[in-house]
Amino acid sequence: MPPLHALRAFEAAARHLHFAHAADELGLTPTAISHQVRQLEQILGVELFHRYPRPVRLTAEGEKLYPVLRESLDRIAGTIAGLGAGKGDEPLRLSVTVAFASRWLMPRLPQLRRQTGLSVAVEADDVAVDLHASGIDIAIRYAEQPGAEAEWHRLFPDRVIAVAAPGLVAGRAALSGREIMDLPLLHYRWKTRSGKAPDWQRWQGLAGLAAEVPEIAQNFSEEIHAIDAAVAGHGVVLASEVLVADLLRSRQLVALSDIALPAPSYWAVFLPGNPLRTRLQLLVDWIRRQS
Repeated sequence: MPPLHALRAFEAAARHLHFAHAADELGLTPTAISHQVRQLEQILGVELFHRYPRPVRLTAEGEKLYPVLRESLDRIAGTIAGLGAGKGDEPLRLSVTVAFASRWLMPRLPQLRRQTGLSVAVEADDVAVDLHASGIDIAIRYAEQPGAEAEWHRLFPDRVIAVAAPGLVAGRAALSGREIMDLPLLHYRWKTRSGKAPDWQRWQGLAGLAAEVPEIAQNFSEEIHAIDAAVAGHGVVLASEVLVADLLRSRQLVALSDIALPAPSYWAVFLPGNPLRTRLQLLVDWIRRQS
């Protein structure tokens, strides 16, 4: 077997596809990472990276070695973590987006504790975490398809609908497309990498209206702020039906049309070697039952 430090350096460099980022993670210098990867290549007799032109990328041999090594190191780390005394009493570290944490998860945390006995430490951030290096046990991701790494468990589908405060539309729950477009329109920056961002131009095209770019009354950087503005009566917003479900039930918002844009699904993601797998699966099953 090659030295473990060389294998670990290669795994981190292959995961980041960046020697400096791998060095930051392992507390080394980029030169040390490069040296250790070179040492591994010499032992194996193959090149593992195409270094030029930049950015670096894996060779065919590197592509074969990386997933096997990544899974093996994950299982080693998971087993070691499971040896710690009192591990079962520690909260699960859950990564979610800010909007999902605020609008869906937080109101349900007391119920989660009562019904499952699980304790959860919520890490809210719109940047997807690296499950291999962050210490996060499980993440909830918004994606059209599962990724190649880790285990992906589909939680529930979603769609994007037009919603507004009842007072803005005099309590009406069904408006024509033109009536909706005549209301003050709220917009927010779509942060996923999907090329199908929900915007009013796409919505009015689906409604069969002219494709001219509509005038936006207010722009927001965060979806949650746009939803809050809609609740306050500032206008109509295209929002995730999952995120506004509680607001619709409480009549703080009303859905204005049956026209809906397709949206990615919500997924639970965790590493297969996590020693807390039983508790993670319990959390996944509980979330699914809330839809």
